[in-house]
Amino acid sequence: MAHYFEERPEAAGRPGSVTLVLPDLHLKLETDSGVFSAERVDQGTRILLESVPPPPARGDLLDLGCGYGPIALTMASRAPAATVWAVDVNRRSVELCARNARTAGLDKVRSVHVDEVPPRVRFSAIWSNPAIRIGKAAMHEMLTRWLSRLTPDGVAHLVVQKHLGSDSLQRWLNERGWPAERVASRSSYRVLRVGAGAGGHPRDDERRGTVNDR
Repeated sequence: MAHYFEERPEAAGRPGSVTLVLPDLHLKLETDSGVFSAERVDQGTRILLESVPPPPARGDLLDLGCGYGPIALTMASRAPAATVWAVDVNRRSVELCARNARTAGLDKVRSVHVDEVPPRVRFSAIWSNPAIRIGKAAMHEMLTRWLSRLTPDGVAHLVVQKHLGSDSLQRWLNERGWPAERVASRSSYRVLRVGAGAGGHPRDDERRGTVNDR
């Protein structure tokens, strides 16, 4: 069975659509097979979008793991002067997100493959419903890569289910130098606020191997 985190899903196309309704916007989004939560907007994504404060009005913002674009398009709607980078490893998702942004008239959304973001770009906000199911090691590598690109005053908001490891992820982030705190909790989901900090640099006791990776 194809997974939504494959670069080129083998599943035959099955176009559809979903509706995202929030207090401040109403979006109809194209979907397809082989992408995350193609039948409905995922509950975790909805909780994130209902919980986060407004994004910075300007600068570069990041939707990490954009899927067909509910997070990226919400960021762009709430911060129309900002540039929103919508990234995913799944090229079908990237194409869908780009089409949905065009349909919504959100021309400052840049929907690209994860390896196509210019290295100079730094983000004042990251919003993500991260792909926990890729595995712990891959998840840690992904978060290290992108959280390291926060601006000094940048903030990330991540939504993770409790039973998929939100509490252990929060501990890992703090141990790695990214100050993380829980700012919302609903229906087994946790929303974590993560600061730029000194992320990616293990504490001294971790370097000596006395802190276990949970």
